[in-house]
Amino acid sequence: MVQLNTRKELRQLICNKLALLLEQGNLQEAKKILVSVQPVDIAEAIGGLSQSIQVIAFRLLSKEEAIAVYEHLESTVQQSLLEQFKQQEVRDIVDRMSPDDRARLFDELPAKIVRRLLEQLSPEERQATALLLGYEEHTAGRIMTPEYISLKQSFTVSQTLEHIRTLATSSEIVYYLYVTDAFRHLVGIVSLRDLVLSHPDTTLGKIMVKDIVCVNTNDDQEEVAQTIQRYDLFAVPVVDKEQRLVGVVTVDDVIDIIQQEATEDIYALGGVQSDGENYFQTDLLTVTRKRVAWLLILLLTNTVTGMIIKSHVALIEQMAILTAFIPLLTGTGGNVGAQSSTVVIRGLNTNDITDLGSKQVILRELIAGTLLGIILGTLATIWAYGVQGSWLVSISVGVSLVIIAILASIAGSALPFVFRTFGLDPALMSAPFITTIVDVLGVFIYFSIAKLVLGL
Repeated sequence: MVQLNTRKELRQLICNKLALLLEQGNLQEAKKILVSVQPVDIAEAIGGLSQSIQVIAFRLLSKEEAIAVYEHLESTVQQSLLEQFKQQEVRDIVDRMSPDDRARLFDELPAKIVRRLLEQLSPEERQATALLLGYEEHTAGRIMTPEYISLKQSFTVSQTLEHIRTLATSSEIVYYLYVTDAFRHLVGIVSLRDLVLSHPDTTLGKIMVKDIVCVNTNDDQEEVAQTIQRYDLFAVPVVDKEQRLVGVVTVDDVIDIIQQEATEDIYALGGVQSDGENYFQTDLLTVTRKRVAWLLILLLTNTVTGMIIKSHVALIEQMAILTAFIPLLTGTGGNVGAQSSTVVIRGLNTNDITDLGSKQVILRELIAGTLLGIILGTLATIWAYGVQGSWLVSISVGVSLVIIAILASIAGSALPFVFRTFGLDPALMSAPFITTIVDVLGVFIYFSIAKLVLGL
């Protein structure tokens, strides 16, 4: 932890010192402080600079450093730099980016600029990029890199090592080697470790692993991430419908995917649609448009709740103290439902609840909701009596809370399965609907029980 904090402090120091030196025009000293700094840290430092001096800082880097740093920059910074570069600089940077990073950049750029950049790429890089852009977004085909090392079964270990030396600079990974037949079908995988430990005259066919873990080009990127996580891989090969090897997804790309998917789920649980964009770099009008939809639903919900309260105005006139406990009941019920939906949605995303099945999960949450309701209902009954001194009102509050907690846990656990069945995002849909159900039914149940217990 100390080391992590130290690196954070170092990045912040680099950013502050770099900004100061550039504003003073001391380019020589600014260039010196970037020596021996990791590309990702340089990218963060440049991203923290004002837009007017970002391009100056970027020009301090050597060509090799510039490519590595550019791939780590935020998409908005990448676009800003492209607009300020000369045409030849743009061609050099974009042409030497890895195909998967280039495809991600092109996804963020306007179509007109993408067409112009594609025309400037070398034929090989243009073909590699067009291949990736031909697949749907968020699939294995879109995030894979076509830069891998492919070998034949007849190659000996010594021939393979020599082959690697000639191709390693143009390949993104060398820790896994992929063995293919004459038709590019993937038939085996050799790890670099097995290769180094084997006799020089041994053929790859004898040491390769034939039990291959691979993904299809159309597989969702989240499934790809789960595959790499499940089998502890550094990379996973990607094959097409004919089982031909077309690319490789590496673990560094998977880490980005996991972070992106987790961010989207967290935003969705709050009723915010992110669409994969950086929320804090999105303009306020777009942010408002994305958030207002669910807030309008909640506004309408509160209107229905108000109508239920209005329909019980005679009861309220006789026992006005009942209204004091409405926020307690609806708030607690909403929290219970949110907890159930959160654990179920997370379980769906990680496949932790696949073996249990929906009925078992809902039953489990029902029991948990019942236990929570009994505990909270008992405490609420005692607290309500201390507030207003009537056991009948207190019992109404306590019993209502038990029932509301049970219904909230059922709704929270069942709705994600229902929405997934209809092809809707459980994370995005569940939170507003749970709030709706708990608010409307909670108030109705509370007043109904109060009338029954109080005999009004």
